[in-house]
Amino acid sequence: MSKPSRERGLGDNEAQAIGRMIRSSQYKLNLIANMIAGKKVDRAIADLTFSNKRVANDVLKILKSAVANAENNHNLDVDDLVVAKAWTGKDMVLKRFHARGRGKGARILKPFSELTIVVREEKQEKKAKKAKGKGKPAAKKKPEAAKKEAA
Repeated sequence: MSKPSRERGLGDNEAQAIGRMIRSSQYKLNLIANMIAGKKVDRAIADLTFSNKRVANDVLKILKSAVANAENNHNLDVDDLVVAKAWTGKDMVLKRFHARGRGKGARILKPFSELTIVVREEKQEKKAKKAKGKGKPAAKKKPEAAKKEAA
């Protein structure tokens, strides 16, 4: 007898990927996760590709996995995907020893962390409607200037 399956925590237009045992602290990883959150997937991939951070390659793998999950498992359009959320968590910590003077030792902690990336499909039509309202409004003419033009 097994336990009942859990309901899906994501929406129908969302997919996620989880990367575990990433050899970096969660604070360093969180800098990269915040950098890509809210961006379109193609822009996030470009940012990660040219990032100077060592852990950016691991984040790029997880992002590509989330995109593949969205395309293959949930039939979402890859061109409309946006990185909805990205968050980090703690994982295992390796504890090591470093010899110091006078027979003492210093503790070295080598933390691992995990990263969760959620991608969401947002249609282009919504963006087009928002773009119409932006920009400078038409200049309002003063009543006196309108009378002079009419005459």
